[in-house]
Amino acid sequence: MIVLVQATVMTVGLDGKSEILKELPIRVMAMRSGSQAARSLKNEKVDSVISNWNLDDMENGRFLKRFRAVKPEIPTIVFIRAGDKAQEIAARSLGVSAVLTEEADDELFRQTVVNVLGLAGTVSIKAISPAQKGRYRKERV
Repeated sequence: MIVLVQATVMTVGLDGKSEILKELPIRVMAMRSGSQAARSLKNEKVDSVISNWNLDDMENGRFLKRFRAVKPEIPTIVFIRAGDKAQEIAARSLGVSAVLTEEADDELFRQTVVNVLGLAGTVSIKAISPAQKGRYRKERV
């Protein structure tokens, strides 16, 4: 697959949820913890951050609060616990770009990322199959 990378996205505490993003023209930097993400952000430039509200090492949105205080201009998507109004209010008060529940399906997650990053209409080029060398097809994101 040939993909022109349009953005670098850091995911924090999403576990397997980051897999759906591999279909998009983005570079994914998957971090397991808030402290690992904070260290990486000192050296890496990212275009967006997608994080769980509660991380094992930084609960109650501590990572996102610190991140938004330093980089409020970077688009941020947060996953919260379904039905937790306090988490939703706290996340929205930080000015995040989007709030999703942990139960959000893959298509909603993917479409939210496309919308937040302005990737609608972007084309990725995928090889038809390894056996058909040199043949590709374009797919709209």
